[in-house]
Amino acid sequence: MRERLARSMPIPLRRITRRLWYFPADALEWLLGRRKPLHPPRGKNFAGAGDFQRIGEEFMRYFVELAGLRPDERVLDVGCGIGRMAVPLTCYLSSRGGYEGFDVVREGIDWCRKEITRSYPNFHFQHADLWNREYNPRGKLRASAYRFPYPDDSFDFALVVSVFTHMLPPDVENYLAQITRVLKPGARCLSTFFLFDEEARRCIREGKSILDFVHHFGTYSSTHARRPEAAVCYEEAFILDLHRKCGLEVRQPVYHGAWSGRADYLSSQDIIIASAPDVSL
Repeated sequence: MRERLARSMPIPLRRITRRLWYFPADALEWLLGRRKPLHPPRGKNFAGAGDFQRIGEEFMRYFVELAGLRPDERVLDVGCGIGRMAVPLTCYLSSRGGYEGFDVVREGIDWCRKEITRSYPNFHFQHADLWNREYNPRGKLRASAYRFPYPDDSFDFALVVSVFTHMLPPDVENYLAQITRVLKPGARCLSTFFLFDEEARRCIREGKSILDFVHHFGTYSSTHARRPEAAVCYEEAFILDLHRKCGLEVRQPVYHGAWSGRADYLSSQDIIIASAPDVSL
């Protein structure tokens, strides 16, 4: 219920509500000096619901155990938010490794530069002034035409967590193509989605899902007709085909999430792990 209520609000209203709700606790932590290192005030955390530290540590396990991330590798965080995935990586990546993250929300980038890069100089953050109805409605560029600001074959691993769940098909396709371009041959990508398969549809029909994707637009559905980027669910077959079209090989299985109400799941959202083509093979 809390998840549904939060997603029903426009992002600006959601941010204001969150700041007001957490202001007493954030102020008390600041006064008493009890805020955890590299943790933003809870009122500033715009990157979804859930515990900042717990979710970061959860995905850190997936990066290592499912995608084989090593400490000396270079990582790209697409839609890095306010550092939820970057923070646990600071304790894992060595000085020979590196991290690059970008996001459409300038406030998150400013916080990450101040709090993370200052202590970890191999962690870099960039603001991408991309239009997004939910997160950056005054953005100047379109995600469907955006070229990631990195050279070809730059990264060993890319992560895209809770980003494609807010993007429409042309934007997703361009991002997947850009990921293929900047990944080294054989490098991996972990991304999350809301995906329709038969079990997800059954659970939704039975009223088990935490989200109501009732507005249908062909290959995707949304919880909102006028703000489709609020939460986007894709046909699983469409997303798998789109990976192949963009040159990424999906590793099976797809790790389905709990969002639909299914009994067997890994995380909240559905997780896909894919690889860039290895030209040496």
